[in-house]
Amino acid sequence: MTTRTEEGSGMNLEDYPLIEEYGIIGDLSTVALVGPGARIDFLCLPEFDSPSVFAAHVDREKGGCFSITPKFSEVTEKKIYFPETNILLSRFLSKEGIAEVTDLMVVHEKESNQALVRRAKAVHGAVEFEMRCSPRFDYARIEHRVETLRDGCSFHTDDLSLRFRSDVPVEIDGQDVVARFKLEAGETATFVLESAECEERPETVTVFCSRAFKETATFWRKWLSRCSYKGRWRETVQRSALALKLLTSRRHGSVVAAPSFGFPNFPGGERNWDYRYTWLRDAAFTTYAFMRLGFTEEAAGFMGWLEKRVESLEEGSHLNVMYRIDGSPVEGEFALDHLEGYRKSKPIRIGSTNNDQFQLDIYGELMDSLYLFDKFGSPVSYQLWNQICKLVDFVADHWREPDMGIWEIRDGKREFLYSRVMSWVALDRGVRLALKRSRPAPLERWIKERDAAYNSVFEEFWSEEKQSFVQFKGTDALDASALIMPLVRFISPTDPKWLSTLEAIRRELTEDSLVYRYRVNEAFDEHLEGEDGTFSICSFWYIECLSRGGNTLQARHYFEKMLSYSSPLGLFSEQIGSEGQSLGNMPQAFTHLSLISAAFELDRRLGEGSGDDVGFTGAAPQR
Repeated sequence: MTTRTEEGSGMNLEDYPLIEEYGIIGDLSTVALVGPGARIDFLCLPEFDSPSVFAAHVDREKGGCFSITPKFSEVTEKKIYFPETNILLSRFLSKEGIAEVTDLMVVHEKESNQALVRRAKAVHGAVEFEMRCSPRFDYARIEHRVETLRDGCSFHTDDLSLRFRSDVPVEIDGQDVVARFKLEAGETATFVLESAECEERPETVTVFCSRAFKETATFWRKWLSRCSYKGRWRETVQRSALALKLLTSRRHGSVVAAPSFGFPNFPGGERNWDYRYTWLRDAAFTTYAFMRLGFTEEAAGFMGWLEKRVESLEEGSHLNVMYRIDGSPVEGEFALDHLEGYRKSKPIRIGSTNNDQFQLDIYGELMDSLYLFDKFGSPVSYQLWNQICKLVDFVADHWREPDMGIWEIRDGKREFLYSRVMSWVALDRGVRLALKRSRPAPLERWIKERDAAYNSVFEEFWSEEKQSFVQFKGTDALDASALIMPLVRFISPTDPKWLSTLEAIRRELTEDSLVYRYRVNEAFDEHLEGEDGTFSICSFWYIECLSRGGNTLQARHYFEKMLSYSSPLGLFSEQIGSEGQSLGNMPQAFTHLSLISAAFELDRRLGEGSGDDVGFTGAAPQR
């Protein structure tokens, strides 16, 4: 809930909103971020990784936005989702009246024409509104043309054309379209921004809005009804599932790490990244979360996308860390120097220089998801099995080599603990798949390399001084990514070496329920200014490790404290700052999938301990 005071003719939005003040809507091709004042500050069209149409989240003046503002002198604003949907309601409360703005992107059972639908309503009293739609195409780098239509206007560039429709009169103001209107209690005004390539709709804007709301609400509620989780924190888990679904591409089957760019890890610093791509690691973990909740269709979609990436591999080459959502390569990185940056956080990076880094761990995450999909989704095909063998053979050949690690270090390759453990996972799941389905495979070689990788972790990554597994070979620094070890069944959660590692992580990397991934610049130079916040995926991993080790009550206490760090809408970004604020791009798939995993584990343990049979009712993906 936010309270704002109007100054002059408009609401004082010169300061950038907090990241947690944003809500998200989407259509399984892209998303929009809705900030305070019912401002759509971010939208890329037509897909997640397309250039932006609105980017006011990184430049309030130049980025472009779409606002519908009730003209109250003093106002309190609240945001909620309609239950079990991704339809967002912004409510404005004032002594002068009550107003609402409803936002959705149209989603049907089958793919439909892309449309952003917004409806303003006066709930109590007569309310004056001001609407301004200010697109700034291609990251605000190119001009556009505006043409008048019977019920609105259209915006055109050489690459993209959008149609704007309204049931109230609008005016063209330079490159923008504006409207000033007054609604009596119960009256509404509707605005639609859609692709100009689709045929003009026969119904009025008002009728279209009503139908779009019903069909979109039905889609989301029908989709969520497939969720098999019935345990504690059900609404929280469902909101995380809805957020993850918004990050999936219906057309391609891929999953983006987060739908936005430019939100920094440290305000004013240079640690801000473009997450609108499919990281194999993040997508594989997301697939596992979907399978845990019974959403096997989403898992199948990603597996189909993944199979094409593996098929395209040249002999002896390795998978890229990330791809565009259609599977094409990410072509380097550039900066949007003409924009200010979120709270002056620059550079604003688009793309990534890490796209072709060598990161061994991705094979472990992929093989773990493939193993679980084969077990709980659909058995892998003959053709896919042949591709899987290539992946496992690659790991058998290269697991000893240094790489850039899960955190994509830019300071040179090292032999990271996390990469070594996940190399073991890749080999182990390959062996299990071959044995389970009696598939042909060089099992003797895979087992030999798997066991060698296992032994190397205990022999080369253990610090007697710290009584802990360490970040990489040759250092005594700790890394919270070690928390993955019991979660992938590499080590027992009650093994003495693991318990002492968990204690070391608690001592050096945790503050209450919050966990840092590592101490910045302790073991290597990141060549980046600024600090990190705590990493929420590590916090939820820590909670799950506590629960698996038998410390269920402490785990539950920390879990519920972590939930209090979510946004008012139940969304999480990548990190949490020193003031408890959200940092990094949001919503972050990593955080929501680890929340789901921790909730599932805790609910199961609590049910066992109390005799309470409330819990997960579907097939639990046990490895």
